Amino acid sequence: MESYDIIANQPVVVDNGSGVIKAGFAGDQIPKYCFPNYVGRPKHMRVMAGALEGDLFIGPKAEEHRGLLAIRYPMEHGVVRDWNDMERIWQYVYSKDQLQTFSEEHPVLLTEAPLNPSKNREKAAEVFFETFNVPALFISMQAVLSLYATGRTTGVVLDSGDGVTHAVPIYEGFAMPHSIMRVDIAGRDVSRYLRLLLRKEGVDFHTSAEFEVVRTIKERACYLSINPQKDEALETEKVQYTLPDGSTLDVGPARFRAPELLFQPDLIGDESEGLHEVLAFAIHKSDMDLRRTLFANIVLSGGSTLFKGTVVWKMVVRLQRPRAAGPSDCTPLPAAWDMAHFLLAFWWSVSIFFF
Repeated sequence: MESYDIIANQPVVVDNGSGVIKAGFAGDQIPKYCFPNYVGRPKHMRVMAGALEGDLFIGPKAEEHRGLLAIRYPMEHGVVRDWNDMERIWQYVYSKDQLQTFSEEHPVLLTEAPLNPSKNREKAAEVFFETFNVPALFISMQAVLSLYATGRTTGVVLDSGDGVTHAVPIYEGFAMPHSIMRVDIAGRDVSRYLRLLLRKEGVDFHTSAEFEVVRTIKERACYLSINPQKDEALETEKVQYTLPDGSTLDVGPARFRAPELLFQPDLIGDESEGLHEVLAFAIHKSDMDLRRTLFANIVLSGGSTLFKGTVVWKMVVRLQRPRAAGPSDCTPLPAAWDMAHFLLAFWWSVSIFFF
């Protein structure tokens, strides 16, 4: 096949999140496959001939048998920490269980978080070109494409996923690097904090597989409180959650205390800015003439913006509170908020981008 014909093939898209990896083809409305971005290795010795084969499990098989496995995420805070495991996951993406295609025949669009170390991008390019022999590679900032999905080319995207939270001001399709704000407080930190809160209530989740149970509790039971102090004073309604072994767990105040970490990182001794401050600082680092337009076009994306309750009004309340110093003292209310939370916005925008 001629090299031009190969480059003209439908691109493979890999949305390489810290917690979830989505893969498919450009032009599809939804990703073809979506699975946790971790690998599992057996914790116990194989003693029977009919036991599961393999020393490494990825995707649905790792989810199904996670109780037998030591779970390990190759990415932490948007940066790849274990390139061997990351490469195995990318190999799985191309396998007969997933895309069922040859890596040499399709260009690749790969996402990464803004302000990542350049060596992370260079290593990813090295793996795709030298190991997978892809004909072309484009590494994109997801925020720009998420904005495209809303029909805008100007605005600010606040993206909070599993590993990274960042605010990216964009003007006429161009991200403004000097205005980008990033903090390494996101969904996985909320899961760890929830595990700590549950431990204080006498419920201990200590293995890597049980940490995934905590993550599920977070996604199904936790919510954002507009007024945490008021909720603390009230008798918080408990939610009963059924654990994988059939027993039940009553989740009380931890339901709103854990997500509050996104707005108060100092709860775990972190000096990073909260979500509302990340957004305000990013906009105020932009040119004065653009600020009103940016405030009028705010888009939320990423799994950590999907908590029950309203992230939008939570941020409105926070932005109105006076601070001793800082840009949020004079932050106006946004003229318009984008109320849609686009878990799949990136995929819609890829269709726009390529077709």
